[in-house]
Amino acid sequence: MTEEFDLAASLTRSLEGRRGAWSFVQGFAGHWAGALQTGDGWAEADLVAAEERLGVRLPLALREAYLLFGRRPDLTSNHDVLLGPAELYVDDAKEALVFRHENQGAASWGILLGSLHDDDPAVFIRPDLADKSAERWEGWLERLSLCFVEIVLSESLQADQVRCDFLDHDDDSIALLEENAVRLPFPAYPSCEEDPAIRWFLGQDVLLRDDGMGLLARGRTAEDLDRLRDLIPGDWLDDLR
Repeated sequence: MTEEFDLAASLTRSLEGRRGAWSFVQGFAGHWAGALQTGDGWAEADLVAAEERLGVRLPLALREAYLLFGRRPDLTSNHDVLLGPAELYVDDAKEALVFRHENQGAASWGILLGSLHDDDPAVFIRPDLADKSAERWEGWLERLSLCFVEIVLSESLQADQVRCDFLDHDDDSIALLEENAVRLPFPAYPSCEEDPAIRWFLGQDVLLRDDGMGLLARGRTAEDLDRLRDLIPGDWLDDLR
């Protein structure tokens, strides 16, 4: 990586609290996507209107994220969807404030109502199941600000077909991943599972996520991604070379 932005070091600092998380998002956006600009966040009036409509006070971390980059879909909504202030809602069971949806409606992310008073509350996920009686909120990440770091990282992997790709990996490709990339210091998650499957890696200007089902990769440039494909050969979904 260049001296402009040390992804691994900045990610480590993001684990310390909200300030580190927002600093990471700013650095990542500037180096991997596009620098944050005035107008990339929602207005304070939008958040106040949401609070008045819902009858709750939004957690400080949620307000800060929305004010800073809540209107940057390239950072938050390439695949799954971050809800706007006017779209926030309390689930039917009156258990959680929902702020994000899986792109096909298979899951939702929320904050338990009892923790809305916390500045940086834990985030939970609820799958959309055929048996509605089996649906429940399960642990995702211990802090909302860290969840937004994860959102920015995950959504960057879905940016475009030129710099992003997917590999249905096997034991050999996992071994090559661990040989050619460095494991990033992101906490194990989902926190509801005994053996969390999602791991993050950084290669030479390539970000990677092993989620147990496949390997997703994002290069800073198309050339960076091609170099990774050569290091970890396989049936990459969008490799047309």
